[in-house]
Amino acid sequence: MARILIINGHQPYPFAEGRLNAALVERAKAFFEDRGDEVRVVETAKNYDTEVEVGNHQWADTIVMQFPVNWMGVPWSFKKYQDDVYTAGMDGRLCAGDGRTAEAPKENYGAGGSLTGKTYMLSVTFNAPREAFDDAQEFLFQGRSVDDLMMPMHMNARFFGLEKLPTFAAYDVMKNPDIENDFVRFDAHLTEIFKEDTSHAAA
Repeated sequence: MARILIINGHQPYPFAEGRLNAALVERAKAFFEDRGDEVRVVETAKNYDTEVEVGNHQWADTIVMQFPVNWMGVPWSFKKYQDDVYTAGMDGRLCAGDGRTAEAPKENYGAGGSLTGKTYMLSVTFNAPREAFDDAQEFLFQGRSVDDLMMPMHMNARFFGLEKLPTFAAYDVMKNPDIENDFVRFDAHLTEIFKEDTSHAAA
């Protein structure tokens, strides 16, 4: 049995109530519970206890971060959650400072993570179509991938010693949604990654 923390990082707006992200959270929760895993869910747009959330990060074997990409990053309530929880955890619970030592102050920045042996997965939703990525001829991303765009999130996780699992993305969810197919792909993504248990990580 694995311990799974699912973070719903959606910030509700009148034009984006968060039903898709909530549905993906529920699908992930059901998937893990059907496997016999223990699951905890937090919504960053609602009240949360910073100390409880630091503890949840320590408790979890895998952390699933579900959020829409807003202006090339996470919604502001998720960013606030990160600022609150990650900063509180720098006392050694999530990381021992920034990893540097007085003896080598220029080396190993970011290598002080306390969550080694644990994994994380990003699951993101985009207004952008799939075709906007990985194509040097496309105007905005100029050949960059989803994971290139999400590099700050990956670096945050690496800072705490977490190991990366493959990212899931749902595209064009506002102008040209294909939600049923997104659900099928999401279920297949989870099934492929978590074939045995949540202890393995992908590079």
